[in-house]
Amino acid sequence: MLLELRIENLLLIERAELRPGADLTAITGETGAGKTVLAHALDLLLGGRPRPGIVRPGAREAYVEGVFEPPPALLDDPELAELRERVEELDGGVPAELVLARRVSSEGRTRAFVQGRSATAGDLQALGGRLVAFFGQHEHRKLTLASAQLDLLDGFCGREQLALRARLADAHRGARGLERELAELRALAGTRDRDLDLLAFEIEEIEALGPSEGDKSALVAERGRLRALDGLLAAAAGGAEAIAPSAGEGGAAALLAEAERLAQPVGGVDPELDALAERLAALRLEAEDLGLELRRYADSLEGEPGRLNEVEERLELYDRLERKHGGSVRAVLDHAERCRAERERLARAEVETERAEAALAEATRERDALAAKLGKARRKAAPRLAKRVREELAALAMEGASFEVVVEARGGGPGADGDAGRSGGSPSGGGIGPSGADHVEFLLGPNLGVAPAPIREAASGGELSRVMLALMTVAGLGESRTLVFDEVDAGVGGQTARAVGERLRLLAEARQVLCITHLPQIASLAGSHFRIEKSAAGKTALTTVEALEGEGVVEELVRMLGADAGDGAARRHAEELLAAA
Repeated sequence: MLLELRIENLLLIERAELRPGADLTAITGETGAGKTVLAHALDLLLGGRPRPGIVRPGAREAYVEGVFEPPPALLDDPELAELRERVEELDGGVPAELVLARRVSSEGRTRAFVQGRSATAGDLQALGGRLVAFFGQHEHRKLTLASAQLDLLDGFCGREQLALRARLADAHRGARGLERELAELRALAGTRDRDLDLLAFEIEEIEALGPSEGDKSALVAERGRLRALDGLLAAAAGGAEAIAPSAGEGGAAALLAEAERLAQPVGGVDPELDALAERLAALRLEAEDLGLELRRYADSLEGEPGRLNEVEERLELYDRLERKHGGSVRAVLDHAERCRAERERLARAEVETERAEAALAEATRERDALAAKLGKARRKAAPRLAKRVREELAALAMEGASFEVVVEARGGGPGADGDAGRSGGSPSGGGIGPSGADHVEFLLGPNLGVAPAPIREAASGGELSRVMLALMTVAGLGESRTLVFDEVDAGVGGQTARAVGERLRLLAEARQVLCITHLPQIASLAGSHFRIEKSAAGKTALTTVEALEGEGVVEELVRMLGADAGDGAARRHAEELLAAA
């Protein structure tokens, strides 16, 4: 249950704290005073998206914090395993108090916290949805949607039904994926031979070249040498002749040899000359070796006739393939790999088609079986739900009302059977969706003798509110221990309002109920009462939250009755309402 709600700088509220009781808590105030701010605060705690301008003017951020007393098994759900590790106490147990919080900056950025640690909006949704069930003032409009009616029926069926529906959604998703895959494989069959020929050509063209980055670099270098062959040959041959002429006479090597010979007779006389003579001998040997290397290099330049053309043609192939397939040797090689993989896939297409057909048949059988099981449970539960709702409506001053839940195979007309829970046909694959093959319609006859009709056609606003309350009571509460109703009493009054209040109070015997209301008949039944009041004394309007007791409750009921504080008759009426509670 909700132990405490703290709000700072949210819309018109600068600072407020609420400590609702364990039973029915009424939240009242003038129209426009800001009662729905509390609804916004709770929505933020449940992971909702903040609306623009939610931060109080002049403030840097809004802050909402809720302190809850969690049920013992709250974190046992496998979906909360990762979150459980972060919030459980050292002894491994659920904390005595669970604190959820949300900050919203004036720029719209939000931060979520669980037990003071950073969390995500998804964490708040996962936890908040198990702690609080919130029913907004326009919730009854959702009852006119077939999807909402189906959700309520499944909720009434229980947890196993919801788990089965999740399995069906997965199976439906898998079957749709296989259908798309099979369609693609069958489309391939029409162009398979043409595509195989094209792939074979591209692979053969690349493999004929046998490209590699090293090969291309070597070819580029060789082309440079072949293009400058004459100049290289002249430089090498000329250098060889200058050092060691082929005729054997003259040249640099011969001159060095003569200098070395002249130094030999005086060897050992002067150490300095001896050192120079050693260098002279080394220089002569290096010159002779260099002459040989230059001549050998010149001889190697005698290239094959036409080699330059061969290199140019091969590099031209490289350029053409790179232009076609990505601009680099690596891109060409990658394209070849993709072509081989695609060729392999096309070669296996027939086998893959057979596999996909078998897998789709199996997935369809599983989906159909799950849909049939869901439908069977819905048809079994529909009369029980209708009976429970009729009992609730009787308690809400609609004793003569009839209510039916019609379940039909999708494709049949809503309510065609006129028999709650009876199917208009068996599920078929073409009508199965992620929620099954069934169409659900709630039929209401608001008065005795009036034939039931779809509630979107048969119910007034007040009647819709009571139908919604009845459905929420028997089908839509889940395991949440705290229920919040935001003006679900809209459109009702008089004795009907009293009946709605009695129903809310009865709900509050087993759960904590917070009700934002404008009806004194409901507020008088509350165990706790908070008044929302707006003041425009300063530059910015300010909304305050005040806990009421005793005389304060009487005065608020007088206001809700539309009278002035000094109206004696209204005061007696307010006191009578409290006494009757």
